[in-house]
Amino acid sequence: MVWERLITKLWMAVTVCTVLTVSCALDTTPDAGTLDAVYANSSEELQVLSLGQGQTLGLLLGGIVSANDQAALLLAFREYANPRRMRAGTEVVFRYLRADQWLRGLDVVVSPDETVRLTRNEFGWHSDLIRAPIYVDTLLASGEIETVLWSAIINNEDLEDVPFEDRNSLIDELDQVFQWQVDFSRQIRVGDTYRFAFEREVRPDGSMRTGRLLSAELMNSGTPYHAIWFDPNDDGEGSYFDLEGNSVRRAFLLKPLAYRRISSRYSNSRLHPILGTWRAHRGVDYAADVGAEIMATSDGVVIHRAWKGTFGNTVEIQHPNGFVTRYAHLSRFRSDVQLGTRVKQSEIIGYVGMSGQATGSHLHYEMMKRNGEHMDPLAVDLPAGDPVPSDDQVRWGEEMITRVDLLESIPGAGPVRRADALQSLDDKHGGAR
Repeated sequence: MVWERLITKLWMAVTVCTVLTVSCALDTTPDAGTLDAVYANSSEELQVLSLGQGQTLGLLLGGIVSANDQAALLLAFREYANPRRMRAGTEVVFRYLRADQWLRGLDVVVSPDETVRLTRNEFGWHSDLIRAPIYVDTLLASGEIETVLWSAIINNEDLEDVPFEDRNSLIDELDQVFQWQVDFSRQIRVGDTYRFAFEREVRPDGSMRTGRLLSAELMNSGTPYHAIWFDPNDDGEGSYFDLEGNSVRRAFLLKPLAYRRISSRYSNSRLHPILGTWRAHRGVDYAADVGAEIMATSDGVVIHRAWKGTFGNTVEIQHPNGFVTRYAHLSRFRSDVQLGTRVKQSEIIGYVGMSGQATGSHLHYEMMKRNGEHMDPLAVDLPAGDPVPSDDQVRWGEEMITRVDLLESIPGAGPVRRADALQSLDDKHGGAR
């Protein structure tokens, strides 16, 4: 027994020593060194070609693949796009096996969001539609207008990473949202300020697929205007409301063109630029390039769509509230807007031109009562649209506060310029924001 106890103690001592030795060894990691980087060529070689003016995909393929391959490629491509309706400049990427220059596939960029991938296998050619991945972010920006709104947003440092075309889209979005309150072409003043929160879907190249203004504030000549997006049914058919829950929409748009300069106002006596005589000018002229889109300023029915003397190509719309609007000197009409067509507010009805008696391309726009009495389109006071429904007030209040918080989170922007509506909501829900 003595020997057994002695052997057991000796074994335990050796075990402890072994564990300690292993533990000590693990405290330092052996240096295995590093290997030089190995660079391998891709198995594929790419050739990028672009469609020329008037060139179809079939014509492009004709000089590269056999007649049988061309027919099979076009058949597979037709599953997702029409090869005869490709835009000039469309990129076609040919993918060859580097080893033997065997054509294994093509990528055709049919839109910024979609690419048709054509791949060859043992059974021939087949196609897949590849959609560009996107991510969602929220742009927050604010600024002061030193010259014009366009320059203020285009040159905003907060938006320097946003492509130029998308900054233009932001300006159009703000114009569309505030078009019932402020005419950006004539009412914006130096010293006015703006801020907005804009949610967008972004492609890998940084361009925007879609976007929506979540909230915005515009200080115009000391008067604050707000627009908060609210979509109670989550179906994309929401609208914009001010801080009190009143609709920012009106029965009529302030203007039938997006962000255009007024070249001549409503007047009872104006020197006619062609006739050289003093006569009344019963409308507003908007200077614009030929082809610029013209919008119906309110819902209604087309009662005239034809040539009208000195007005040239003219559209007239009868509206339910008794008003008639006239759009003159068009270059052409929208083809599906005919006599008797019902149109919606903001729907495109035609395109700017200089038909009839006109010294340059512009739109002449008039508003009349049913009895033919003319109104100054820039001075008509029209009622707002429907407010937030009473059944949705609680949800509206919660979402409005969240979206106003986005505006207030912009560095240096401070609180929104009117807090009475927000304070009222805080009191109603029993807490401060």
